[in-house]
Amino acid sequence: MVTKSPQRAQAIVTSLRRDIASCTQCAADLPAGPRPVVQFSATSRILIIGQAPGSRVHASGIPFDDPSGDRLREWTGLSHDAFYDASRVAIMPMGFCYPGKGPSGDLPPRHECAPLWHDAILQLLPEDRLTLLVGSYAQAYYLQGEVGATMTEIVRDFRRFGPNLFPLPHPSWRVVGWMRKQPWFEAELLPALQAAVRARL
Repeated sequence: MVTKSPQRAQAIVTSLRRDIASCTQCAADLPAGPRPVVQFSATSRILIIGQAPGSRVHASGIPFDDPSGDRLREWTGLSHDAFYDASRVAIMPMGFCYPGKGPSGDLPPRHECAPLWHDAILQLLPEDRLTLLVGSYAQAYYLQGEVGATMTEIVRDFRRFGPNLFPLPHPSWRVVGWMRKQPWFEAELLPALQAAVRARL
């Protein structure tokens, strides 16, 4: 976290946001062009690390502005206003721009974003933050010791990661069938997650 005055911290946040917004690192590989979608401040005590914007989010420029966002807000218990309050919630996907369509859905997040921008954002955030690793891409990057484990195994073992980190499945429509087969997710993980979220708010 930045140990500066609030004014200095805000200046760093503003400068970093400007740098990210003007990034063209992957422009040649983005069918829809670059439009980084990210949300953060120096006081965000909840950090959501997701996958990458879809086409709807690319169009609006608002993170999780789609049905998967509705589901994620339901999981966390966050209201719409709280979710989009950067002073409380940071949203830092693995890829900041819409990667385009693939044969069976969106392409994977561009690999350049995380090493280019994540550390700079993480250094700004409070040390006592709650981190949500949403989906297999975020988990593969930040839980490298879990190589070989399935997403279900990682999420089911959520208690092992401590009270400050929760691995979650991606909240797309595909997760509905998965949740039916994993009753522990709603019965055990979601109450613990919502309690952790309330504690940060």
